[in-house]
Amino acid sequence: MGACLREASAACHPRFGGLDSTLLRFNASYLVWHTTLPYPYPGKETKRVPEGIEIQLKKGVLDLCVLALLSQHDSYAYEIASRLAAAIGMGEGTIYPLMRRLQAEGLVETYLEESPAGPSRKYYRLTETGRASLTSQKAAWGSFSQAVETIVGGAQ
Repeated sequence: MGACLREASAACHPRFGGLDSTLLRFNASYLVWHTTLPYPYPGKETKRVPEGIEIQLKKGVLDLCVLALLSQHDSYAYEIASRLAAAIGMGEGTIYPLMRRLQAEGLVETYLEESPAGPSRKYYRLTETGRASLTSQKAAWGSFSQAVETIVGGAQ
């Protein structure tokens, strides 16, 4: 079977020079343990979560976090980004495409308000659809995080 795969790969991709020489070559830097946020473990030194995992975790909760922040009070994008950066280490550049998407989905709406220093600021507020989505996402997050905690809490 290996020979068949090797021949098929080489036939399909002659520029690669065959399966053994190129297709199985990889960059060892993918195996590097990238570190970001510390996660303390009781009785052990602080360990770090690989960056790729952390990024995926953040992506999964950004909508929920933004909707939750806006449920507290209307806000402009930079303020939301600053609060998310302080809480979960999210980069500022992520917020603007996210806010445009939430607006396109009808979860938030905007209005302009005069700024004491500089041009008017675009403020975001939740729509009724956004409030309903927040309620739904909070319930889903609660259920999911409880299920994960049940599994992780029993880990050795």
